[in-house]
Amino acid sequence: QVQLVESGGGLVQAGGSLRLSCAASGRTIDGYTMAWFRQATGKEREFVAAIAGTGAITRYADSAKGRFTISRDNAKNTVYLQINSLKAEDTAVYYCAVTGLHMAVMSKFYGYWGQGTQVTVSS
Repeated sequence: QVQLVESGGGLVQAGGSLRLSCAASGRTIDGYTMAWFRQATGKEREFVAAIAGTGAITRYADSAKGRFTISRDNAKNTVYLQINSLKAEDTAVYYCAVTGLHMAVMSKFYGYWGQGTQVTVSS
Protein backbone atom coordinates (compact mmCIF):
# COMPACT_ATOMS: atom_id res chain seq x y z
CA GLN A 1 0.00 0.00 0.00
CA VAL A 2 1.13 3.49 -0.82
CA GLN A 3 -0.25 6.60 0.80
CA LEU A 4 0.09 9.89 -1.04
CA VAL A 5 -0.43 13.28 0.53
CA GLU A 6 -0.44 16.45 -1.53
CA SER A 7 0.25 19.91 -0.18
CA GLY A 8 1.13 23.38 -1.39
CA GLY A 9 -2.13 24.44 -2.95
CA GLY A 10 -3.86 27.69 -2.17
CA LEU A 11 -5.25 30.94 -3.49
CA VAL A 12 -2.89 32.85 -5.74
CA GLN A 13 -3.20 35.75 -8.12
CA ALA A 14 -2.85 35.24 -11.83
CA GLY A 15 0.79 35.40 -12.82
CA GLY A 16 1.96 33.95 -9.54
CA SER A 17 3.64 30.64 -8.80
CA LEU A 18 3.08 27.61 -6.63
CA ARG A 19 5.00 24.47 -5.85
CA LEU A 20 2.91 21.46 -5.05
CA SER A 21 4.36 18.55 -3.13
CA CYS A 22 3.30 14.92 -2.95
CA ALA A 23 4.76 12.90 -0.12
CA ALA A 24 4.57 9.14 -0.35
CA SER A 25 4.63 6.69 2.52
CA GLY A 26 4.17 2.99 2.94
CA ARG A 27 6.75 2.05 0.36
CA THR A 28 9.46 3.67 -1.67
CA ILE A 29 8.44 5.14 -5.00
CA ASP A 30 11.79 5.37 -6.73
CA GLY A 31 10.97 2.60 -9.17
CA TYR A 32 7.63 3.99 -10.22
CA THR A 33 6.27 6.58 -12.56
CA MET A 34 4.54 9.38 -10.69
CA ALA A 35 2.13 11.86 -12.17
CA TRP A 36 0.02 14.89 -11.48
CA PHE A 37 -3.54 15.18 -12.65
CA ARG A 38 -6.05 17.94 -12.10
CA GLN A 39 -9.80 18.24 -12.06
CA ALA A 40 -11.69 21.48 -12.39
CA THR A 41 -15.26 21.79 -11.21
CA GLY A 42 -17.61 20.19 -13.69
CA LYS A 43 -14.81 18.74 -15.79
CA GLU A 44 -13.12 15.39 -16.10
CA ARG A 45 -9.82 14.68 -14.44
CA GLU A 46 -6.98 15.43 -16.83
CA PHE A 47 -3.33 14.48 -17.07
CA VAL A 48 -0.84 17.24 -16.30
CA ALA A 49 2.64 15.72 -16.06
CA ALA A 50 4.47 12.47 -15.36
CA ILE A 51 7.98 11.60 -14.30
CA ALA A 52 9.83 8.32 -14.54
CA GLY A 53 11.16 6.52 -11.50
CA THR A 54 14.68 7.83 -11.96
CA GLY A 55 13.50 11.33 -12.79
CA ALA A 56 15.31 11.21 -16.12
CA ILE A 57 12.17 11.28 -18.25
CA THR A 58 9.26 13.69 -17.98
CA ARG A 59 6.11 14.13 -19.98
CA TYR A 60 3.65 17.00 -20.05
CA ALA A 61 0.20 17.70 -21.32
CA ASP A 62 0.19 20.37 -24.02
CA SER A 63 -1.53 22.74 -21.61
CA ALA A 64 1.31 22.30 -19.12
CA LYS A 65 4.32 22.70 -21.39
CA GLY A 66 6.41 25.75 -20.63
CA ARG A 67 4.83 26.67 -17.28
CA PHE A 68 4.79 23.41 -15.32
CA THR A 69 7.79 21.46 -14.10
CA ILE A 70 7.55 18.05 -12.50
CA SER A 71 10.44 16.78 -10.40
CA ARG A 72 11.11 14.24 -7.71
CA ASP A 73 13.40 13.60 -4.78
CA ASN A 74 13.50 9.87 -4.24
CA ALA A 75 15.52 10.28 -1.06
CA LYS A 76 12.52 12.14 0.37
CA ASN A 77 9.95 9.95 -1.39
CA THR A 78 8.42 13.13 -2.73
CA VAL A 79 7.28 14.45 -6.10
CA TYR A 80 6.84 18.12 -6.91
CA LEU A 81 4.96 20.23 -9.41
CA GLN A 82 6.18 23.76 -9.96
CA ILE A 83 3.59 25.95 -11.64
CA ASN A 84 4.58 29.38 -12.94
CA SER A 85 2.60 32.17 -14.56
CA LEU A 86 -0.61 30.80 -13.13
CA LYS A 87 -3.79 31.41 -15.08
CA ALA A 88 -7.42 31.33 -14.03
CA GLU A 89 -7.88 28.15 -16.07
CA ASP A 90 -5.34 26.39 -13.84
CA THR A 91 -7.90 26.48 -11.03
CA ALA A 92 -8.55 22.86 -10.07
CA VAL A 93 -7.92 20.19 -7.51
CA TYR A 94 -4.48 18.73 -8.20
CA TYR A 95 -3.87 15.06 -7.50
CA CYS A 96 -0.71 13.00 -7.50
CA ALA A 97 -0.75 9.34 -8.38
CA VAL A 98 1.57 6.39 -8.84
CA THR A 99 1.64 3.67 -11.47
CA GLY A 100 3.61 0.59 -12.35
CA LEU A 101 3.16 1.37 -16.05
CA HIS A 102 6.07 3.40 -17.41
CA MET A 103 5.06 6.98 -18.25
CA ALA A 104 1.36 6.29 -18.47
CA VAL A 105 -0.87 9.31 -19.11
CA MET A 106 -4.29 7.77 -18.59
CA SER A 107 -5.71 7.91 -15.09
CA LYS A 108 -7.04 4.36 -15.28
CA PHE A 109 -3.48 3.03 -15.09
CA TYR A 110 -2.79 4.75 -11.79
CA GLY A 111 -3.63 2.64 -8.78
CA TYR A 112 -2.89 4.96 -5.88
CA TRP A 113 -4.03 8.53 -5.50
CA GLY A 114 -3.72 11.30 -3.00
CA GLN A 115 -6.65 13.27 -1.66
CA GLY A 116 -5.84 16.32 -3.76
CA THR A 117 -4.88 19.90 -3.08
CA GLN A 118 -6.93 22.86 -4.26
CA VAL A 119 -5.34 25.50 -6.44
CA THR A 120 -7.40 28.62 -7.01
CA VAL A 121 -6.16 31.38 -9.27
CA SER A 122 -7.79 34.78 -9.03
CA SER A 123 -7.76 37.03 -12.04
